[in-house]
Order: sequence, then structure tokens, then C-alpha cells
Amino acid sequence: MSHDEQQDGDKGRPLAVEPASPCVSICALNEDDVCVGCYRSATEITDWFMASPAEKQAILDRARERRLADWPTGLR
Repeated sequence: MSHDEQQDGDKGRPLAVEPASPCVSICALNEDDVCVGCYRSATEITDWFMASPAEKQAILDRARERRLADWPTGLR
């Protein structure tokens, strides 16, 4: 792996592309300070623009886990 490649969180894969923002323009925080549109925490939303590709992937992974925990099994 070259010096410039970043690792994909716990998966150990180099990130080839900058992860896209998961924002879906439904910007409202629930009582846990998690966006009901993209499932990022308020801190993750504000940190997104300065995060490295690996950090962004970790944010996406956590948001996905929140979404899956929030939705009924049949709607995943």
C-alpha cells in the first residue's frame, strides 16, 4: 500500500474514492441528536467536511448501524 492510501476503518481495505455525504436533505435531529434523514450524529455532521476518507467511512458505518437498528426488519 502506498503512503497516500488510507485504510477503510476496521476492514483494512484502502479507500479508493472519497465517500459521498449521506445527506438526504431531511435535516432534523431526534432526541438523541441523530439526524432522522441520514442517521449521523450532530457531531458527525459537523465533522464530516474535515474528516479523512477513512473517518468518513467509519461515520457511514455507524450511521448504517443506527438506521438498521431503527427500521423494522422488513424495511432494510
